[in-house]
Amino acid sequence: MVAFLNWSKSIALGTLNAIAKVALFIVLVIVALVIIGMARGDGLPDKMVLAADLRTHMADSSRPGPFEMSRPLTVMDLVLTLNRAAHDSRVKGLYLRVGDGGLAVPQAQEIAAALKRFRASGRFVIAHAQGFDSGGLGDYLAAAGANELWMQPKATFGAAGAGAGTIFLRGLFDKIQAQPQMVKRSDYKSAADLFMEKDYTAPDRQQTTAFLQSWYNTATDGAAAARKLPPKMVAASFEKSPQFAEDALAAHLIDRIGYDDDARDAAIARGGDAKIVSMRKYQRNIADVSAGGRPQIALIEASGEISEGGSRDGAFGDSSGIASDDYSTAIRDAARDPSIKAILLRVDSPGGSVAASDQILHALQKAKRAGKPVVVSMATLAASGGYYISCFADRIVAEPGTLTGSIGVLTGKVSFGKSVGLLGIGADQIGVGKNALMDSIISPYTPDQWANLNHQADVIYADFLQKVATGRKLPLSEVQNIAKGRVWTGADARPRGLVDELGGFWTAVADVKKLTGIAPDEAVDFKMYPKRASFFGALASAFSGTAAGVHAMQGLAAIEQLPVARAVLGAMADSSRSGVQMKAANLPVE
Repeated sequence: MVAFLNWSKSIALGTLNAIAKVALFIVLVIVALVIIGMARGDGLPDKMVLAADLRTHMADSSRPGPFEMSRPLTVMDLVLTLNRAAHDSRVKGLYLRVGDGGLAVPQAQEIAAALKRFRASGRFVIAHAQGFDSGGLGDYLAAAGANELWMQPKATFGAAGAGAGTIFLRGLFDKIQAQPQMVKRSDYKSAADLFMEKDYTAPDRQQTTAFLQSWYNTATDGAAAARKLPPKMVAASFEKSPQFAEDALAAHLIDRIGYDDDARDAAIARGGDAKIVSMRKYQRNIADVSAGGRPQIALIEASGEISEGGSRDGAFGDSSGIASDDYSTAIRDAARDPSIKAILLRVDSPGGSVAASDQILHALQKAKRAGKPVVVSMATLAASGGYYISCFADRIVAEPGTLTGSIGVLTGKVSFGKSVGLLGIGADQIGVGKNALMDSIISPYTPDQWANLNHQADVIYADFLQKVATGRKLPLSEVQNIAKGRVWTGADARPRGLVDELGGFWTAVADVKKLTGIAPDEAVDFKMYPKRASFFGALASAFSGTAAGVHAMQGLAAIEQLPVARAVLGAMADSSRSGVQMKAANLPVE
């Protein structure tokens, strides 16, 4: 038996050491390429036009793992990289592919502001669309401020307005004898309606109509300003959609008709025969180091649902969601760092766990007490728990279209004990303790359990209201009136005191400067939190204890921060993608 165990151990150690040797070989190859690349600088041409594609879903931000180099472009990637490019004399302009990305209005507002800022630096933007197929206004609004907006001949211009819809399950539950029991505080907390209703309730219909109208108004006004047209004329043009590119040209909604290569060639020519460089490549290759002496601002990008604990995605992928342990630790680290002037929290979240939201808010309150100003920049969505973690900030900035508020709570369950019986399936349960089976999906709540659940909801809702009243310095009665779980756009939230100012990320940066005494035109550096594991650090962690050679990787972590190292790692990730594809998917023929 001992011999067998020794043999198993030797096999396991041999396998791990073999893996470690392969990893070490990869590192050595990268180091060699880095040394070669250092002699070439960042590898970028002396004259370039950046290229970005906004035709796929864009998250506001994400936390990439060390081995996840080819993640999609995010809104914050675009905002920060364009700002960097605006100060790079080699960058002459931007060639943008737009049209079918399904951009929400607040996303489009942030992107449009970034493009306007980029153009103000003397650069140009040429955008091309093979069509604006969606009836929504976001994709068009993002591109409307380009110097030249092109469309392919006979392409569809579908931008028409703002709409929403949902599925209600109550009828299905009735048919299968399922019993939904949901507690909501209060009337506008519509997430419960999915289970409890057969169509929109009157309060939900009211709030949905209101934010759609707000989106329509701000998007129409924004597009009209970008195109230098009267808003009524733009609205009248939208009423004619879907229409053709030629109709949009006649209405002055676009500038030129042509194919993507025509627009690309126009961008190259306008850039003085510049080279096209993808924004991802540019982002990887440019040095991400401080110029020295600049004020430091902690940038904490919080995107996704809020959950308890730490990141569950590990070192080999991106970390989605807002894990409360990770983010509260990041806030504490920023608060302790003497070089950090302030904390800028970027929020794009529908909320989530009450306990996790409270943990993050507690960390932010302590940071404020430690003397660090906190400014919140709201993205597409900062509602419920997303608003909860924001409400004590010194300043809250939201886009006109940001969906925020939803100050309320929701809890409950659906019990399926009778449903499974319809299928001939037996379901039984045993519990020791009066409420041991309170969360069971087999049996509904007892009257005592239902009363308990409502009491919990009342206590948490009251605490939420009080925190908003204290954080926003509003009378409690006023907060009670604007809460009730209602969602507001940024434009509607501002006059109600839920946000301080309308604008995007750079508006929030300006507020940080005011609070910290930094001159408005002084450049700042952003220190990103939470910190992610480095490529070499992750390798060392994954294989630690297997071979001395792998431990040596820890000493190479600084290499990863070199621009050329990021370029090499990114190129390796790009090469792993599948090749040419000819694919037809999601056709209505099945």
